[in-house]
Amino acid sequence: MSKKPAKMTIPSLTQRKQKPPTWLSNLPPREQLIKSGPEQLTDIELLAIILSTGIKGMNVVDWSKYLLEYFGSLHAILTASEEDMVAAKGIGPAKYTQLKAIGEIAKRYMLSELEKGDIINSPTVTKRYLRVLLGKYDYEVFIVLFLDNQHQMITYKKMFKGSFNSVTVYPREIAREALKQNAAAIILAHNHPSGVATPSQADITLTRTICTICEICDIKVLDHIIIGNGIESSFAELGLLP
Repeated sequence: MSKKPAKMTIPSLTQRKQKPPTWLSNLPPREQLIKSGPEQLTDIELLAIILSTGIKGMNVVDWSKYLLEYFGSLHAILTASEEDMVAAKGIGPAKYTQLKAIGEIAKRYMLSELEKGDIINSPTVTKRYLRVLLGKYDYEVFIVLFLDNQHQMITYKKMFKGSFNSVTVYPREIAREALKQNAAAIILAHNHPSGVATPSQADITLTRTICTICEICDIKVLDHIIIGNGIESSFAELGLLP
């Protein structure tokens, strides 16, 4: 079960009833966005626009401020589980589905933008792409990017999932899927929910086994990237690929 965010103390309704809306600028968030553009708004103001209305005893800006303090960040709000989200003040099924849909739209937009870039010749783009794919999981997930002979991405697949500190990977399944996708090359990736991106000896041994099997099938393993907490490790950059 995911860790629940610490709850904050909410001012009493009598304290809120007499309090007028506290815009963070001279204009309400929607008008401020139209005037200055979305990039000029704070996280509170952007969230207020998404939520649209406040709740009993709290106007929409104050409610947005409460939610950001409750969860800690916009990312935490949009990736929270249903259990954690509905535990917060004012969020029911309707707001939960609305926030989750917005989070998924943001994720798909970012992925589509990253896919337009040169995912192979730009390690930064590749790592950003993988962080979007793997950053939300609190258990280990192993994915594979399948590439054509021009090293353009055909697709990606979440091939295996495990526990907080391990995942069982079957190299033959990776090779079989690469052949099915008619891939000439692949990039391996998995996350370390512990936050440490340093490859373990098991990671190194597994990668060598995958490389050996894929070489028999004339499929090149270009890299294996581990996603940690704000840091990534690249086997290619570390000289760990056979």
